Amino acid sequence: PLSTVRVNNRLRRVLLNAIGALTLMAPEPERRRDAANAIFRSRDETALPQLEEALKAEKVPAIARIFQQARASILVTSPEATKQQRVAAINVLRDRADMGAIAALRSLNAKADAETKELAATTITAIEARLRIVGYVQNVWFGLSLGSVLLLAAIGLAITFGVMGVINMAHGEMVMLGAYTTFMVQEFLRANAPHLLNMSLTISLPLAFLVTGLIGIAIERGVIRFLYGRPLETLLATWGISLILQQSIRTAFGPTNREVSSPSYMSGAFDVMGVSVTWGRLWIIVFTLIVFFTLLLALKHTAMGLHMRAVTQNRRMASSMGIDTNRIDA
Repeated sequence: PLSTVRVNNRLRRVLLNAIGALTLMAPEPERRRDAANAIFRSRDETALPQLEEALKAEKVPAIARIFQQARASILVTSPEATKQQRVAAINVLRDRADMGAIAALRSLNAKADAETKELAATTITAIEARLRIVGYVQNVWFGLSLGSVLLLAAIGLAITFGVMGVINMAHGEMVMLGAYTTFMVQEFLRANAPHLLNMSLTISLPLAFLVTGLIGIAIERGVIRFLYGRPLETLLATWGISLILQQSIRTAFGPTNREVSSPSYMSGAFDVMGVSVTWGRLWIIVFTLIVFFTLLLALKHTAMGLHMRAVTQNRRMASSMGIDTNRIDA
């Protein structure tokens, strides 16, 4: 009778290494890259012959570089490697400069001479210093993308308060309404025109501005215009409006989060000197800059912008000069 095979982590590692070695010569570049990364993480010495053969046959430079890094991670830990091979492997891992490279260098074989160990320690220190810098830059990048969203919200608050003297407590709900407009457009396209789903964001943007703008005009015409000159009452009124809008959305869509899928051109990421830049965050910043400079041009070079600045500076004088301040407020 056949004995029962016990599946454990050790067996899983052996199987993963075997699969990785077998797919090093796969026709698909993605499979070859994944196989090389699996060997890099496992540092399985038995995969070295297949890795050497695959490295000679590899035609894609980026994947060949990963093959070299996987080979270096094996040679660093191998007791059979020569000093020259270990030094060359350490230099390859220095170029990779990530936590995987540090883990491989810390696994340096005990038979390595003192000079090689010192070189590995120096390399680890240099990689850690670089990773700290990359981490700082990555945090700055995240801050810029988040700050871009807050900038868009702040622009609206600044204009509303500057023109009308109203502290709009429902301003966050305007952002919410734009987001749910995008969600509804995606749901409509998913049900009726799935081939246009990748263009949903392009369709949603003008609709989000339009829907939110119309609701804003309705709030101003229906409530706010009766409370000008009474800042505390406008604050309380807009706070009440915000509660009404929140509860309306909960009633219509439920209290749970709703997913808005990103189009293909906003998915994925690319590296810039070790910093991971996601396309979604990049497009957020680009969109914010477009909106900001478009608004700036509108305020400085259009009649509407001139009227807005006039009302902001002196409402009574602007009204006496024939500017319809009610229209500007709306």
